[in-house]
Amino acid sequence: MTTYHVPSGSMAPTLKAGEYILVDRTSRGTAERGTVVVFDGEGYFGGSSRYWVKRVIGVGGDRVRCCTDDGKLEVNGHALDEPYLPRSLARASAVDFDVAIPQGHMFLLGDSRDNSSDSRDHLGDPGGGMVPVTRTQGRVTRVVWPLTDGRDISH
Repeated sequence: MTTYHVPSGSMAPTLKAGEYILVDRTSRGTAERGTVVVFDGEGYFGGSSRYWVKRVIGVGGDRVRCCTDDGKLEVNGHALDEPYLPRSLARASAVDFDVAIPQGHMFLLGDSRDNSSDSRDHLGDPGGGMVPVTRTQGRVTRVVWPLTDGRDISH
């Protein structure tokens, strides 16, 4: 297990800026749809941070599309239930997209979609916003600081 600092509100309401999270390193190099992971975005995601915290939306072989008529993401032809999104979000993404995830890669989004720099911002870049699964540092399991906000994180 390793701890990481949450630098922004891009994962709210699941994670808040300033919290410290516990990451299960035994899941390093793996990705499961719906889980929150820390990954090394160097060369794939720009910005000043090397490590990013996002939710895995699609994995190799998946097709992810935004959006259905009622504003939901669609994965492999099925509307995605996303109870972790902020209630104020009227649509799962302001950006329309339709992507096929290559084997060994993942497509990642923040829960606070209006405040998140994620795979959608890199659709036109080399790699198309996809990050190799081997870049995952592990799955987020728990908020550990501040102590009063400690809680388990599940998908």
